[in-house]
Amino acid sequence: MALNLKITYRPARKADMPQLHNLIVELATFEKEPHAVCINPKQMQQWGFQKQPYFKAWVAICQKKIIGMAVYYFAYSTWTGPAVYLEDLWVVEAFRRKGVGKALFEKVRRAGLQKKCIRMCWQVLHWNQPAIDFYTALGARMDDSWLNGRLELKPFVPIHSYSKVLL
Repeated sequence: MALNLKITYRPARKADMPQLHNLIVELATFEKEPHAVCINPKQMQQWGFQKQPYFKAWVAICQKKIIGMAVYYFAYSTWTGPAVYLEDLWVVEAFRRKGVGKALFEKVRRAGLQKKCIRMCWQVLHWNQPAIDFYTALGARMDDSWLNGRLELKPFVPIHSYSKVLL
């Protein structure tokens, strides 16, 4: 890779979702969970570009190709107030250690500051030492005192259906 390749950054566009989806699959494969990606680019276009989008994203581009992404959304903590949640940060291997990840992280941090967020949150797998090192070098504190909870939501079942079970 030539050292003089220009990298630009911009908010993701609806047309970028197929490329972002490819990066998400690449990230999931790295995290040993390629089968866990259940969404498709069309759903991403719908969910990210509706009146109240579920997510936003920044992309890094080199030679018209997306080489990095930072997907995020805004959340609320009852303890501290508004927060920005970094869902995924990924840079293709050829562009790592060139400041791309740091630039994308900074774009999300600034988006949080613009929305007056109190903090920025994310998760990292305990075995992903390069990512842990990256975040701590940016001044982050890694917290292993909380467990992740997850409940897969199934199609809606009216609450009165449960009452028969409970009686």
